[in-house]
Amino acid sequence: MMELGKYAVAVIGSYAASIALIVVLVALSLWKSARVKRALAEVEARAVVAKAEKLNG
Repeated sequence: MMELGKYAVAVIGSYAASIALIVVLVALSLWKSARVKRALAEVEARAVVAKAEKLNG
């Protein structure tokens, strides 16, 4: 393992903070993606219903 000397706390803290931020960003991206997919499915379902109502008069 690499010897970090007096900078060990700063280096390890920086790595930990970077990893934590990456994990949070990935989690938020997945959550937002799922939300947008649900919203799109709702809009598409409403469009199908509206089209069917238009065709049936």
